Amino acid sequence: MASRLLPRESRPHIAAIYAFARIADDFADEGDHPAAERLALLDDWRARLHEAAAGRVRHDGSDEAAVFTALGETMARHNLDVALFDDLLSAFRQDVQKTRYETWDDVLDYCRRSANPVGRLVLRVTGHHDRALDVRSDAVCTALQLTNFWQDLARDWAMGRLYVPLALVSRVGGDLSDLDARRMSPAWRLALADAAVRTRALFREGRAVADGVRGRLRWELRATWLGGVRILDRLEAGNFDVFHHRPVLGWTDALIILGRMATWR
Repeated sequence: MASRLLPRESRPHIAAIYAFARIADDFADEGDHPAAERLALLDDWRARLHEAAAGRVRHDGSDEAAVFTALGETMARHNLDVALFDDLLSAFRQDVQKTRYETWDDVLDYCRRSANPVGRLVLRVTGHHDRALDVRSDAVCTALQLTNFWQDLARDWAMGRLYVPLALVSRVGGDLSDLDARRMSPAWRLALADAAVRTRALFREGRAVADGVRGRLRWELRATWLGGVRILDRLEAGNFDVFHHRPVLGWTDALIILGRMATWR
């Protein structure tokens, strides 16, 4: 979201939010570091967050102090709810502690905390305070997060994580040993096809968020929406075989997205 398409005055504030979230996400994925160590880093990050929200920053000359100085200014300037940042941190903690999700409700609750706060923060920083926009933004952010899960299934499995609901896997007769063998079986294709249908429904539900905002953000959200749908298209075209080909967007996709932005209705 820290795109050049965003209003110039919003960019440093979006950058501050991104830096906070990016570093916290890195803590959750600290390689072979013990879970307790990663959780301790996240706990300290949360303590610093609440200090910044209260107007206190540990001015110790560290990179972390710079992050929270900028974030504190952003939170004060735009009256940002610290609960949105707490939600992000709770999702990062969950990545350390939880590697499987039993139901769709479980997956969507994770997305509610890991993805949706970002969209709401972008809306607030760009001056949008509207419940209907929040709901549409949540749908798009969840759809983008889910698309990334299906796109990164092979990478996540290598890290021991799986975001496809186990209830769905069981219903279609999927076997986790296929993932160990890097084999996209017919059952797993069925599971991901089902997941893609749900994801597309969320994209459709949230599409109008791009029409309800002002200025450059409108173009940013259109590009983001179209890019997410394009990745989903590529996943389906490749029959979801992410073990042999992880779909990414290239220059031809960029041209298609630009064309669709110009004809957006």
